[in-house]
Amino acid sequence: MESKEPLSGLLLELRRGTVVLSVLSQLGQPMYGYHLVRILSEGGVPIEANTLYPLLRRLESQGLLQSVWETGGAKPRKYYVITKEGRAVYGELRAHWAELVQRVNALLESAPAEKKKEEIDDANA
Repeated sequence: MESKEPLSGLLLELRRGTVVLSVLSQLGQPMYGYHLVRILSEGGVPIEANTLYPLLRRLESQGLLQSVWETGGAKPRKYYVITKEGRAVYGELRAHWAELVQRVNALLESAPAEKKKEEIDDANA
């Protein structure tokens, strides 16, 4: 049986590249961290809280997010929301993402490995 370790590591790398885009996409309305963890997980982009909070702080220090403490409830919560600059960056990232997806899909469709697989499948039919 083949080891799943290389695939697991590669999937983690692939996901890391999409986390910022995913986070920014959800913060049009103020949201606290654990709610964001749940929303992302439900959307198919699981993230651990211990990964998310440093990312939120970094995005805030870059001016892409702002935060405010809500202390009126039973438990104080820090809410994050995208800034005007963050919306501009998100728009650019989203455009680059769409272009990258198109280009990668085109490469995958024309990949020699895929053509070789089709030839093998045709020969076995």
